[in-house]
Amino acid sequence: MEPAGLTLKLLLLGDSAVGKSSLLRRFADGAFEPGLKPTVGVDFKEKEMVVKGRAVQLAIWDTAGHERYRALTHSYYRGAQGVVLVYDVTRKDTFTGLESWLNELEMNSTESDTVKMLVGNKIDKPDREVERKEGLQFARKHSLLFIETSAKTEDGVQQAFEELVLKILQTPSLWDKGTEKQGVQLMESSARQNKGSCGTYCSLT
Repeated sequence: MEPAGLTLKLLLLGDSAVGKSSLLRRFADGAFEPGLKPTVGVDFKEKEMVVKGRAVQLAIWDTAGHERYRALTHSYYRGAQGVVLVYDVTRKDTFTGLESWLNELEMNSTESDTVKMLVGNKIDKPDREVERKEGLQFARKHSLLFIETSAKTEDGVQQAFEELVLKILQTPSLWDKGTEKQGVQLMESSARQNKGSCGTYCSLT
C-alpha cells in the first residue's frame, strides 16, 4: 500500500486566452468567472483529490500564455510530472501553435516521461474552428492524452485531471523515489511503449 499524501506537480500551458485560468478555477474552486484577466507570469493553486482510492495533493501551476512572459515561466517546467496543454476550439491559431509549446516543454522539462494531456477548451461555444478529430489526430501523433472541455459548463474538467493523475500514478518513475535507481530503464521502457501511440487514452470522450 503506497503512502497517502503524495504531492504531484502539474503545469498548464497554452496560448493566451485559451482558458487555462478558467479551467484551473473551475477545477480547484468549482467556480467560473467570465472575463478573467490574463495571467501575469504564473498563478498557483492546490487541490486534493482521490483517484482510484489513492489520495493525492496537486500543486497546479498556471503559466502565462503571452510571449513576453515566456522567459519567466521556463523555471516552472522543472519537476512537473503532468502537463495540460490547452487550446481554444474556436481559435485555430491556438491549435496550430501547439507544436511550439511541445518543443518548449521538451527543452525545459526535467522529466523525460512527463505525462502530457491535450485539452480542447470552450466546447460550449458555437463557432468551433477545430474539430474533435483534429485534436485526436494531434494527440495520437504526439502520444498525448486527449479530452475536450468547457470551463463554463464544467464539461470534462474533472475527468481531464482524473485521467492525467491516473496516468501519472501508473508511471511510478515520476513519483516513487524507490524507483530512482531503475529510472533509466523505466524511462527507456516507457519511451518504447509510448512511441507513436497513446494507447487507449486518446479515445477519451
